[in-house]
Amino acid sequence: MAKPDDDRAVTLTNARIVLPDGVRDGALHISRGTVSGAPVAGEVIDLDGRYVVPGFVDMHVHGGAGASYQLGDPDDAHRAASFHLAHGTTTTMASLVTGDQEELARAVEGLADLAADGVLAGVHLEGPYLARSRCGAHDPALLRDPDPAEFRRLVRLGRGHVRMITLAPELPGALDLVREAVDAGVIAAVGHTDGTGQAARAAFDAGARVATHLFNAMRPLHHREGGPVAAALNDPRVTVELINDGVHVEPAVARLAFAATPRVALITDAMAAAGMGDGDYRLGVMDVEVRDGRATLAGGTSIAGSTITMADAFRRAVTDVGLPIERAAGAASLTPARALGIDSRVGSLEPGKDADLAVLDDDLKIAWVMKQGRRV
Repeated sequence: MAKPDDDRAVTLTNARIVLPDGVRDGALHISRGTVSGAPVAGEVIDLDGRYVVPGFVDMHVHGGAGASYQLGDPDDAHRAASFHLAHGTTTTMASLVTGDQEELARAVEGLADLAADGVLAGVHLEGPYLARSRCGAHDPALLRDPDPAEFRRLVRLGRGHVRMITLAPELPGALDLVREAVDAGVIAAVGHTDGTGQAARAAFDAGARVATHLFNAMRPLHHREGGPVAAALNDPRVTVELINDGVHVEPAVARLAFAATPRVALITDAMAAAGMGDGDYRLGVMDVEVRDGRATLAGGTSIAGSTITMADAFRRAVTDVGLPIERAAGAASLTPARALGIDSRVGSLEPGKDADLAVLDDDLKIAWVMKQGRRV
């Protein structure tokens, strides 16, 4: 099969195009880096009936290919982003775990340059305003109560590229910080929380719009006190993240989440070990062991992010969770794009949007990837 090059006009024929409302057999026209609603003159590529899905949008990822975003190092960030791009993630955030004030400031400042260049979609601060009792792989010694002055400094250093912050809504001053984040154009997410459902609902009413890796590192669902899980699933304003690796959430529970809400966004929460195999790694200041693909804090049992790609999460959504391919593709692309407010240009293969896509083999694995109409 021929492969696309950097021509600015390409037609993919004999394709199974995965759209938000189903699969359409036919041709996909690409011109000047965007999906065209009309035929174009240029290279013609016969896909022989292969699926074409929108490029994945990962709104929560810490690294990959042995590299981490945590220090804001441009070479590491390029390496991680390029790894995930090759696996179909054409739009990626850079997530930072809890660090001290200066570490986070340096990282945000460094990553802002890459976001300005389009390598990253923005920066996600996962912490440091998290519950110690639900800290997961975050260093509890570095956790702290919401600090408006620190937050404002990070937003200033990010030059408009700090896009999301995860915090525990039960902490002192958390609701005020949610409101301040919203006013600053930063998405507030509820996560790493031991708060009640009432606390989560208060955060959502204050403007929080995301639940960070639902079920994980939060008070569990209980039939007499639904906690943040029930609060998030029942709120039509809230997008819930899901780590669909079979480790963080079993398929039966993932099915419940997808049955409860149309607003499930698949994420990887991948750390540096993604794509690297078993071994010893670092996540922030924490030592991590990866054994049989499962990442845990060294010497303990706490899960420390994942080692998957979005291609893995998407494929498992179809094969293990049992979703129709268009629902799985939406959870990996359009839903997170909507949560990030960038769905006018990415997240689906509709005319006028960026020609970000992945062509799949028969087993739903990535054959090749295009970003803005160019092979990567």
